[in-house]
Amino acid sequence: MRVAISGAQRTGKTTLLEALARALGDHQAVEEPFYLLQAEGYDFAEMPAPEDFERQLERSIELAMEDKPDRLFDRCPADMLAYLLTHDDAESFDAEAWLPGIDEAMARLDFVVFCGIERPDRIAVSAAERGWRRRVDEELRDIVIGDRRDWGIPTLEVAGEPDQRVSQVLEALAASRRRAR
Repeated sequence: MRVAISGAQRTGKTTLLEALARALGDHQAVEEPFYLLQAEGYDFAEMPAPEDFERQLERSIELAMEDKPDRLFDRCPADMLAYLLTHDDAESFDAEAWLPGIDEAMARLDFVVFCGIERPDRIAVSAAERGWRRRVDEELRDIVIGDRRDWGIPTLEVAGEPDQRVSQVLEALAASRRRAR
């Protein structure tokens, strides 16, 4: 299965991805586009500009379009879309131009796990980060859980401790596989 772990920053996505990779054993973990680009020498601004998120979106689409089974993606095109739509300079982002590619890439996923901001929030963040993080969370929740684009991808919102989240995902994946038969 091709599974994306989605959510705003600092919601436990990477922790969940790493634990799922260990639990599943046969799925390749794919780092989020930010870190892949950074390792390749891409120079991100201190406060990422829309162009930085567009580059991450482009990479996320490329990763989802690769014809490789059994992958766990740290983020997906929906994540980058949410960041771009909530950015202070969102008016410079031409979402309509990107939507066909986003739709095609998302159609390549079998399952999306959403790590939302829990209440009370489990992660301490600065006041400056808190507002945008919440806006991204709300936007992404509507895109993924609300299925704004009618992708029809099975989704699961996880909560709780890391081991609880892993159990929730493993149970949902097993149920999804049974339904697909």
